[in-house]
Amino acid sequence: MAFTPLKTDPRTVPVIQVDSHLPAVAHQRLQADALRSRFAAPPAWQAEFSIEKKFMDREPMPAAVLLPIVLRQEPTVLLTLRTQHLSTHSGQIAFPGGKVDKADAGPVAAALREAQEEIGLEAQFVEVLGQLPIYVTGSAFHITPVVALISPGFALHPNPYEVAEIFEVPLAYLMNPAHHRHHQVDWQGVQRQWLSMPYQDQLTERFIWGATAGMLRNFYRFLRA
Repeated sequence: MAFTPLKTDPRTVPVIQVDSHLPAVAHQRLQADALRSRFAAPPAWQAEFSIEKKFMDREPMPAAVLLPIVLRQEPTVLLTLRTQHLSTHSGQIAFPGGKVDKADAGPVAAALREAQEEIGLEAQFVEVLGQLPIYVTGSAFHITPVVALISPGFALHPNPYEVAEIFEVPLAYLMNPAHHRHHQVDWQGVQRQWLSMPYQDQLTERFIWGATAGMLRNFYRFLRA
């Protein structure tokens, strides 16, 4: 799920800072047992990105996304590319997720349901670790990121209406601020800023930005605290 709309290609928006001065998360902290321990006894920390500048006036909409860490030899984060024809956040890189339905028991249940509906990820491969703070988008979505470990062996079946591609990015790459870029632009009379974390996937650039990048940055802060 990614919600930051823009009428121009976000790749063309100027970069005002790259966070090469910040330390990467140590390799050992990215392993399964270390991640389990971190969520079992979380440190005192504060999210860096929590509320986007508002651009839509409507009632808050609860939502949940799954931040899926695949337990490869080197852990990866599973992401999706949304299809171009969707009415909102089309063509953006996102976590599996969506609105919390009334029938959902809560954000965890919603994230698991959405992951199954969007990409065919079965719950038997998912070990939920915990949640990150709510991220509020400018379109009034109140997103709860649900962090989970994904055991290999799953078979994915993307919903062709919503998902154009499914791919993985090394967790170590995303948890290294040398790859975190700050953008700034004046849009609709408001100065807006966001992060991007472009990743070169063979011949394809995966331009991770907006809410997805913001939640990943919060995860970085959680692991570095």
